[in-house]
Amino acid sequence: MDGGAGGGGTLSEVYQSAKRLLLRTRDALERLERLECSTATAAAGGMDSPELSASIRRDVVQIQSLCIEMDRLWRFLGAKSQRDLWRRKVEQVAEEAESLKVSLDKYSSRNQQKMMEAKERAELLGRANGDSAHVLSIFDEEAQAMQSARNSSRMLEESYATGVAILSKYSEQRERLKKAQRRALDILNTVGLSNSVLKLIERRHHVDKWIKYAGMILTLIILYAFWRWTR
Repeated sequence: MDGGAGGGGTLSEVYQSAKRLLLRTRDALERLERLECSTATAAAGGMDSPELSASIRRDVVQIQSLCIEMDRLWRFLGAKSQRDLWRRKVEQVAEEAESLKVSLDKYSSRNQQKMMEAKERAELLGRANGDSAHVLSIFDEEAQAMQSARNSSRMLEESYATGVAILSKYSEQRERLKKAQRRALDILNTVGLSNSVLKLIERRHHVDKWIKYAGMILTLIILYAFWRWTR
């Protein structure tokens, strides 16, 4: 099973890649659980292919990585209705991926328990012809493969957690930048309003000055006319 498309595409493309991975991973998990219940597998001691289990786990982590990418992309959508729609879609994919992970963890736990019980039975048999040593060797190989798969899963989950933390920091920085931008615009608007008020006051001052001069001149003319009339 390959990992599907990664980041770098549009939101719709990444979403379609995640949905395809979900479908394929769900089918693989169902096949794994059918193997667990089949009589042929039970006759072999309840073992399965560890590679299949590890591959499913890698795909689950890949889906979670795509969810991180989608969570980053939907935040850049312009319309709030679109952001809300895609946020719900991403949350649904993330919940389905988490459900698959929980189911796989339960299966791995059951399988590990079966391996331990089968190994204990083989040790108790203690066949003298050397078959017991061969069986124990098979169980040891299976146990090592399962441990390797768990180690790989833990590393992938740590990478996923790191990606979530980075995205969270990115979102916080983006919100701080938006708030700073709004404050800067408010300051610019305030400065622009103050300049307009100052210009209005200055114009009013000039008008008042000319009204004062005109009143003085008119008063002088009236006094001169009165003086001439009284002579």
